[in-house]
Amino acid sequence: MVFYLVGLGLGDVKDITVNGLDAVKKASRVYLESYTSILCYGLDKSQLEEFYGREVIDADRTCVEQNSDEILEGAHKEDVVLLVVGDPFGATTHTDLVLRAREKNIPVRVMHNASIMNACACSGLQLYRFGETVSIVMWSDEWQPESFYERIAANRERGLHTLCLLDIKTKEQSIDNMMKGRKIYEPPRYLTASAAAKQLITIAERIVERGETPAYTEDSTVVALARVGWENQKIVYCTLSQLAEVDMGDPLHSLIIPGETHPLEDEMLTTFPRQ
Repeated sequence: MVFYLVGLGLGDVKDITVNGLDAVKKASRVYLESYTSILCYGLDKSQLEEFYGREVIDADRTCVEQNSDEILEGAHKEDVVLLVVGDPFGATTHTDLVLRAREKNIPVRVMHNASIMNACACSGLQLYRFGETVSIVMWSDEWQPESFYERIAANRERGLHTLCLLDIKTKEQSIDNMMKGRKIYEPPRYLTASAAAKQLITIAERIVERGETPAYTEDSTVVALARVGWENQKIVYCTLSQLAEVDMGDPLHSLIIPGETHPLEDEMLTTFPRQ
């Protein structure tokens, strides 16, 4: 039998492909990977179950990364589906699952769908002009990594755009609860475009203090994206300093730092508001 990785797309319960829906309806078990992204705001597992007409099992980080054998168990005898928001290969975790399945001689089939990796073209910036994608993590007082900056700088040097995926934290435990083995989880948190802009500005200021020239400044123009593919999608084109004060609304947010732009891209960008 087959282990299916089925992409759900970006916004609506109906965004699943016809082939994906067929796989869900005939599978013995259906899991929903619930930590690398989130379903459309207000959409929950029960609505998926109502639409599919069957139970959907929640698969959190622990289940997918540490207990993947539970998902793959019996997949050589019956069809098993893992639902993934966006496209199945939008996260390296899912590649690892494919490798684990193949080690067990379990056939794998992937049902692709839209993800932020291609839907970011709604910004008007052309996909073939993007460089390496980066992930911007949520800073704390004690931990403020800047490692992603080098990839932004490399893209800018080559004239390429940079898609920045913003951190989400779902079903996270505090250090105290983790150490004491208490399964108590913190409320979900999502890095906003404005907070990411402030972090990027801080990094640029630190680079100037080191006597170097940053790849961008607070006056560099960027594109902020919110809830791409949802009915209330929002796109803003402004400077980093302006974005730091913009409320993009509910998650999920992402950010694009443009490189060199084509006149057609420039024309599209000017159609978006600055706040």
